[in-house]
Amino acid sequence: MRDVTGTTVRLWEVDAARGSAFLLMVIYHAAFDLAAFGRWPIAVTTGAWRLFADSIAGLFLFVSGVSLFLAHERLSSDPRRYRRHLRRRFSRLAAAAGLVTLVTWLVSPADAVWFGILHLILVSNLLGLTLVRLGAWNLVVVPIAISLGLWFERLPGNDWLFWLGLVPEGYRSFDFRPLFPWYAVVALGLACAAWFYPQGRRRWSLPDLAGFRLVRLLCWLGRHSLALYLVHQPVLIVLLTAIGAIDVRYLLG
Repeated sequence: MRDVTGTTVRLWEVDAARGSAFLLMVIYHAAFDLAAFGRWPIAVTTGAWRLFADSIAGLFLFVSGVSLFLAHERLSSDPRRYRRHLRRRFSRLAAAAGLVTLVTWLVSPADAVWFGILHLILVSNLLGLTLVRLGAWNLVVVPIAISLGLWFERLPGNDWLFWLGLVPEGYRSFDFRPLFPWYAVVALGLACAAWFYPQGRRRWSLPDLAGFRLVRLLCWLGRHSLALYLVHQPVLIVLLTAIGAIDVRYLLG
C-alpha cells in the first residue's frame, strides 16, 4: 500500500510487534548474561524462562512471515524493485548471521552459533519465498513442518544436517533453533498475513495508535531491529559490568 506520493506505507502494528519482540529479547538476554557471566541463580534454559525465550523467537519468526508476504503483495508487480528489495533483505540477514557466528566462535568456539535465530529467519524466509504464493494455504504447511520436526528428533543426528533438526547428541550452542519444526511459525505468519492483509492492505481498519509514545518507540525498535540485535549484547555486557552485576574477568576467562 502506498500513499499519494508513491511511498510504501508501513503498518504500525507489524513494526510494533517486531519492536516488542526485540524489547522482550533484551530482557531475556539480560537474564541470560546474569546467569552465564554473573553466576546468578536464574534457570534461563528451563521452565518458564525457556518458554519465554521460545515465545520471543516465535514472535520474530511470525512477523518475518508477515513481512515476507507484505513485500510480495506490494512489490511483486514491479519485478525489478522486488528483486532489489529481496537482495537487500537477504544480504543483510546473511551478513548479520555470519557476524554472529564469527563473534561467538571467537568468544567460545564450543558454544558458537552456527544456526541461531538470524540463520533461521534467513533460511526460513528463503523457503517461504517459494511458498508465499500459497497465501492462506500456507496454513497446511504448519502441521507438515511440525511433523517433520518431531520425525527428525527421532532420527540419528547429523553434523551437516543439524540445522534441519537432525541434532547430534551433545550439541551445544549459545543460540540454536532448527528449521523444523520452527518453520511452522513462519508459515503461520504467511497464512495469517494473507488473511489479514490481502494485496498488502488491512482487511479491517484498526485504531491508529502510531501517535502514542510507547507505540512510536516500539515501531522505531522494530524498524531497526536487525542493527539493534547486533549491538544489544555488547551494550548489555558493558552496562551489567559497570554496575557490578557480572564480572568481566569471568566472561573473558
